Amino acid sequence: MRITRRDVLRMGPALALPALTRPARADAWPNRPLRAVIPFSAGSTVDIIGRIAMDPLSAALGQPIVIENRGGAGGTIGAAAVAKSEPDGYTLLINASAHSAAPAIYPNLPYDPAQDFAAVAMLGVVPNVTVVSPLKGIQTLPELIAAGRTGTLSFASAGIGSATHWGAERLLLSAGIKALHIPFKGGPEALTEVTAGRVDFMSVGISSGLPLIRDGKLIALAVSTQKRASALPDVPTSIEAGLPDSDYTFWNGLFVPAKTSPEIVDRLHQEIQTALQLPRVQQKFAPQSIEPMPISPREFDGLVRKEIASNIALVKAAGLNLN
Repeated sequence: MRITRRDVLRMGPALALPALTRPARADAWPNRPLRAVIPFSAGSTVDIIGRIAMDPLSAALGQPIVIENRGGAGGTIGAAAVAKSEPDGYTLLINASAHSAAPAIYPNLPYDPAQDFAAVAMLGVVPNVTVVSPLKGIQTLPELIAAGRTGTLSFASAGIGSATHWGAERLLLSAGIKALHIPFKGGPEALTEVTAGRVDFMSVGISSGLPLIRDGKLIALAVSTQKRASALPDVPTSIEAGLPDSDYTFWNGLFVPAKTSPEIVDRLHQEIQTALQLPRVQQKFAPQSIEPMPISPREFDGLVRKEIASNIALVKAAGLNLN
């Protein structure tokens, strides 16, 4: 049968239909802007690290990445929003250690941090630093602990279940003392109250606290890592200050909804690893003691699951009432 030009034109829409119903290919991704949700306020450590990393990632992908700060409830509000989003590679979550602490704090989470997300890449590990206002007259961590044994201490955080909350709880548990927890919607608000002396102390990511420490508005008592931070070489670790098992790993990482294509996860992972090695990124990370932690997505998923179990066990063993 001879097919005429008129026949081709008439059948055009029908011929095009199969192409319209094919699923989008991973190699065609991304073809529009991405959204990165940071579940903490602007100016928080997670926000600072996330924005530094997203800039070169955006350039590598050839698409804008719109940052959305969605703070509250220890990072669980923003995380829940991403968990419910389409797994198409266009919605990212930039979270911290609070991600794996959430189940221990909130037993009725509307999402599962392990099952509802796919870990993509670790953006960096940063020390928490315990800080107080000069108005308190406290110069060392042992002095802070002594004050807690003779009176009532208060500590600020960026919200229940945040890394700033969890780091302080680890410190207090190791010291064997209690303190009144005063959660805020974000780290900057919490730091304001500590700087003013209205709250006694805070365990804050060094990226957020460093400017105030250098300006003399806060005193750094100890860092949470097993070794001293390069940005604060004269400040001892909490272990050096006499508190064994008080170290706390404050990591920051990138996640996507669990059913996101493995090809997209791999592409994001590779691009992030390349971005973190760029001199301009390292130059921004180094002064704040942010250290890369190059692990695979599978290893990162395993770390999250291990921390979830560890955090739940710790809360039960210590009898902490975190709600």
